Amino acid sequence: MAVITVEDDNKSLCSLFRFRRFGGSSSNDAEDNTAGAVTKFKYQELEAATNNFAVESLLGEGEHGRTYKGWLKSKYQGWLKSTRQVSDIYQYSEQSILWTIHWRSLLHHPNIVDLIGYCSHGDQIFFVYDFMLLGSLKDYLHDLPADKKPLDWNTRMKIAAGAAGGIKHLHDESSPCIIHGNIKPSNILLCEGYHPRLSDFFGFKEYNPERDESESLGDGCWK
Repeated sequence: MAVITVEDDNKSLCSLFRFRRFGGSSSNDAEDNTAGAVTKFKYQELEAATNNFAVESLLGEGEHGRTYKGWLKSKYQGWLKSTRQVSDIYQYSEQSILWTIHWRSLLHHPNIVDLIGYCSHGDQIFFVYDFMLLGSLKDYLHDLPADKKPLDWNTRMKIAAGAAGGIKHLHDESSPCIIHGNIKPSNILLCEGYHPRLSDFFGFKEYNPERDESESLGDGCWK
């Protein structure tokens, strides 16, 4: 699976994930409903954005995959992260993935990364999200280069409070109540001014207080 993030000329940013299909044909009802909620991108746009995923576009490689820099046609600039396939996602149906995209597209909060759109191509599905200009919180906590200053206390508190605000929205204001399931520095992204936004929701769990239990679409491991 993969993630691509893009930035337009007005600093409006987005990113994209890719998963393999799970066999069989797609559900037209689910895909039609999903398409109505978010933008459906063309695969050729994503391919062109990274010059066919050229080595020259590669920015780095981490535990879960590679990061590329690229351009989406006309107005988007950004980077793409190509991530290793997580075997556990094969147990989920394509319809459940499409409905997850639809639900995720309706989730909006100042401290949560927006889902912008998706792309379906062959046996793969891509997800396009807001891009965060300053990267992840992890980039500011571990292995800092000599020319990069540590975050000051006020900035750290601002990030912590913002992340907590996003979690509170998921727990208390979202319907259904959502348990993120994978909160960590690499999943707290930062835009200008070190404003934090939660990301990587494809392991979320729905919590049912009446039954005091959660129903999981994933295991908090989709990247």
